[in-house]
Amino acid sequence: MMPLAVASRAQGVAVTAFPLDDDGFLLERKLWSRSLAQQLADRQGLGTLGQTQWLIIDFVRDRYFRLGALPPMRNLCRKLGVDREAVKKSFGGCRQLWQIAGLPNPGEEALSYMG
Repeated sequence: MMPLAVASRAQGVAVTAFPLDDDGFLLERKLWSRSLAQQLADRQGLGTLGQTQWLIIDFVRDRYFRLGALPPMRNLCRKLGVDREAVKKSFGGCRQLWQIAGLPNPGEEALSYMG
């Protein structure tokens, strides 16, 4: 995978560049921050991330880096008390959530299920 330098803009000024793979996933976990997550959300047209979105992002990051995998969406929704459709509306889908949360590329098979 080849890193892509993607510049983000805030108030018309380039803020940062970050390395993404060909599928749009962050290549270096240590580079992730809330600021970078917001820039990725902006890049995907999601606007400012709200409290519920941050709750979901923090949850999936914790689960992934602690357990090495994410729980099924129904478990995530039940644990956080959020509606599955609200999660989909907030991020557009699992792939976008995974990218914004700074998780690594899950591979071709998983990507085919993420939509």
